[in-house]
Amino acid sequence: MRPPSSLALATPRGGRPPAARQSRFRGGKLGLSTALLALVLTATAQDEVPFITTPDAVTLAMLELAGVGPVDQLVDLGSGDGRIVITAARRFGARGLGVEIVPALVAKSRDNARRAGVAERAEFREQDLFTLDLAPFSVVTMYLLPQVNLQLRDRLLALEPGTRIVSHDWDLGDWQPDRSVVVAAPDKPIGRDKTSTLHLWVVPARLAGWWCAADVGLVVRQHFQRVAVTMQRRGQPAPAFVFDGRATARGLHEGPSPAAAGIVAAVEGEALRFTRVAGPAAIGFEGVRLRRSAAPCF
Repeated sequence: MRPPSSLALATPRGGRPPAARQSRFRGGKLGLSTALLALVLTATAQDEVPFITTPDAVTLAMLELAGVGPVDQLVDLGSGDGRIVITAARRFGARGLGVEIVPALVAKSRDNARRAGVAERAEFREQDLFTLDLAPFSVVTMYLLPQVNLQLRDRLLALEPGTRIVSHDWDLGDWQPDRSVVVAAPDKPIGRDKTSTLHLWVVPARLAGWWCAADVGLVVRQHFQRVAVTMQRRGQPAPAFVFDGRATARGLHEGPSPAAAGIVAAVEGEALRFTRVAGPAAIGFEGVRLRRSAAPCF
């Protein structure tokens, strides 16, 4: 454990904490609960941070929530004894990388992978997670404390649309999860409530800005998955329609659900095409393709 003053290092002021201290704040070593936070606050030495494992039922639920499959490349940030990466390889056929700063745990993870027969698909690396290029991965799993999650958030949001991110217990601030589930965890070693909350985010397409066609202009304002959309016809002072909705990995839609949405648009390369448009004000927009623009359309 570490002294209370070192907790300030977990919240950056124009930077991030030193690698060795930052990586000790991963949830693979520290589980969720008020009791745990109190434990950290009363800590007296960095090297006393305990290793607290993620229960096997929670590991499995994280991978199921992410929809992990054989085509996925997974990375586990703060991988501990390697169980998430190994389970992804053994149960779901994925390839994975575990990033861990403690050499003994890296060695243990490699040995566990060999014993499980998945050493060719489960790699483990001694590395500070902040130095890792996340771009190659389709799934990111993590059990990190809130301060570290927030430090990673911009990098996660910049990943390829459709990348799935699953966090054990801690969220990403005002980037709301696409889905959260509570999993029974009777063997969880920390906390009175023997449950774990798992959060899933799917990186949305980056749609903010102007989109233009010959006589139609679209303005998209975006905050994480939430969008506010205004469509205008050339020469018309009032918008043709305005709606709030959500961005997905492949486009946007009106309202909270694409199934019930009257307006749906899909990203097609560098274009945005309306695939469904309902309502008299929007007649003629279905099938319209718009291109991204650096300036207002008209």
